[in-house]
Amino acid sequence: MENAYPKFKLESKITEEQSKFFKQNGFIHFENFIKPETVDLLTKASERVQEKWIEKGLLKANGVPIKYGKDLDGKKIVQRFAFINQHDPILGEFLNDPRFDTLLSLVPGSRLGTEEKDGMVFNHYITGPDSKFTQMGWHTDGLRDIFYGTKVQPMLNVGIHLSTLKPENGGLRLIPGTHKQSVFNMLFRKRYFLDNNHDPEEIAVIPKAGDLTIHDGRLWHRVAKSSVAGEASRRRVIYIPIITGKFEPKNENSPTLFYQRFAGLVK
Repeated sequence: MENAYPKFKLESKITEEQSKFFKQNGFIHFENFIKPETVDLLTKASERVQEKWIEKGLLKANGVPIKYGKDLDGKKIVQRFAFINQHDPILGEFLNDPRFDTLLSLVPGSRLGTEEKDGMVFNHYITGPDSKFTQMGWHTDGLRDIFYGTKVQPMLNVGIHLSTLKPENGGLRLIPGTHKQSVFNMLFRKRYFLDNNHDPEEIAVIPKAGDLTIHDGRLWHRVAKSSVAGEASRRRVIYIPIITGKFEPKNENSPTLFYQRFAGLVK
């Protein structure tokens, strides 16, 4: 079902049509959010942070484990950064774009989680002999709330796509409408992180570099593995949470949370 959904343009406000589509499906795709030169700036900023973290041997960012792996040439790389916005001015300033405030209208009373959850997450996927990050099994982000005995709060994931993908490159897969599911289905419809199988109801999100997507964290979603290896499999994407509820910023002394121990299941 690749591309079997409408794509939109983000202007100064969310239109009624866009809001209706998002509420019904739990995701939305905006084209051409940033220009190619901005894609390049953000990518280079991540490489600067990567160099610093490897040099320091940093294991966690505000309590969130950093995922290291190997590039195609065997060189050590960071494959999942957390709170990367706090480690480079270009990435931090990017979040001042007023269009992010426009997105907050999708959830009344929400905010951009730049200091909470995992902050700005930068994922770098590559399929090679020594890669440690090629896919992510089915999950919902509402699981963390259930683990801690709290009500499942609305949470959106804003994706800034820095790579142009084809269906064979893998990437985000989601099941539209599952943000409205019962707690039972949120817990038991899939085997969290262990199940990577195709679902007949899933949608493949196939972005171009510079596109922006939003998906409700309560949706069942996964990251499919690229069916091609090598340089053609390389893909980079930034995720920033839109959250509600109590303000809970993290710092360098924050503990590693229980659900983050599942990170080892992501290969």
